[in-house]
Amino acid sequence: MEVILTAATRLGPIDSLELREVCLPLTSPFESNFGVQTFKEALLVTLKQEGVEAYGECVAAAAPRYSGETISSAKYIIREYLAPLLFREDLESPAHFIELSNWIRANNMAVATVEMALWDLQGKFQNKSLARLIGGRREEVAAGVSIGFQHSIDQLLNVVRANISAGYRRIKIKIRPGHDLELVKAVRSEFPEVPLQVDANSTYQLTDAKALKDLDRFQLLLIEQPLAPDDIIEHSTLQKQLSTPICLDESITTPDNARQAIEIGACRIINVKPGRVRGLLWSKAIHDFCLAKNVAVWCGGMLETGIGRAFNVALATLPGFTLPGDTSASRRYFKRDIIAKEFELTKNGTLMVPEGPGIGVELDKAYLDAYTTSKETLPAR
Repeated sequence: MEVILTAATRLGPIDSLELREVCLPLTSPFESNFGVQTFKEALLVTLKQEGVEAYGECVAAAAPRYSGETISSAKYIIREYLAPLLFREDLESPAHFIELSNWIRANNMAVATVEMALWDLQGKFQNKSLARLIGGRREEVAAGVSIGFQHSIDQLLNVVRANISAGYRRIKIKIRPGHDLELVKAVRSEFPEVPLQVDANSTYQLTDAKALKDLDRFQLLLIEQPLAPDDIIEHSTLQKQLSTPICLDESITTPDNARQAIEIGACRIINVKPGRVRGLLWSKAIHDFCLAKNVAVWCGGMLETGIGRAFNVALATLPGFTLPGDTSASRRYFKRDIIAKEFELTKNGTLMVPEGPGIGVELDKAYLDAYTTSKETLPAR
C-alpha cells in the first residue's frame, strides 16, 4: 500500500508509548475449541505525540492456544524491540515501521499492535478516517456473529434465533469432531435460509474428510480452518473432496502464504485478521491479491474491545470484503465496552463506520481505568 507523506505528517519520533493490560467481563461465557472465556484480557497500546493519542490493541490471548504468541510475549517484544523503532526521528509511516521491523521473525500480533496504532496516529495527523486512509469505500459494513458451543442443541437454537432477530446477517457456529453434523442439521432445519458457516479451529484431521463431506448438503457458506495451521497441503487435498468452500484462518500469517494457499487450491475463501497478519499493510496486500484472483475475503474477530473492533470495521470497508465478518456490536460480547460510543447494530444488520480522524472512537477513560490490571509508560530515550 503506497502512502505519500509530507514532512508535516512524518510520524517519528513518538513522545511515549503506554502499555496497558485490561480485563473486561463478557456478557456470557464464550466457549470455543480453545476453551471457555468469561472475561476478555487484552493488551492495549497508546502512542503519544504532540498532544495526540493513538491506540492499538493486541489480539494475543493470555495462553498460547490460538497462536504461539501471548499477551506477555507481545508485551516483551513491544517493550524491548518495537518501542525503540518508534523513537527514531526518521520514522515516516506504518509502512516504514513494517520495513524497519521485518528482521523480527513471527511475533505478528506484537508488530500489528504497534503498526495499527501508527495508522490511527497518521489518520489523526491527516484528519482522515482510517477507512478513507486505506482506501475503504463503505459507510457501513455487514455484521455477522460468532456463537460459541452451547450446553444443548435447544440452547444453541435459542441463541441463533436471538441473533437472527437482532438483525445479524450471518451466523457462525463452532464445530469439532463428534459435535458437528447434528448441530448443523438442527440449525439448518429451523433456519433454512440464514447464511451459515462453521468454524473448526483446526480440530479435524484429513482422515475426518467423510465427516466434513457430510456437511456439504447443508449449503454452508464455508468451513473455517478444519485442519492444523501448518497443513496447507492437506487442506488442498481436503478441498478437492468438498463442495463447501474451505476458509483458512490460522494458516494465513503473511501475504505469501495466502498466495500459496490460493495457488494450490487449499482454500476458496480467506479470513483476514489484521492482528494475525502483522497489521493493516499486510491485510491490504492479502485483500488486493484475493480481489485480483476473485477470492472472497472477510474480516475475522478475536473478541476485540472497541479499539480493535474499530480497526476491523475500517478494514472491512475495502471492496474485496464481500462476506459479513465477525464484526458484531459491542454489547454482543461485552457488558460494557471501553469506548464512549459503542458499536451498535443498525436495522439493516450493519455497523456504521466511524467518520472521525483515525479509528474515530474515543475512550471511556474512567471505565478503562477501572478495568486496568497493569500499566507502564515508556518515554522516548
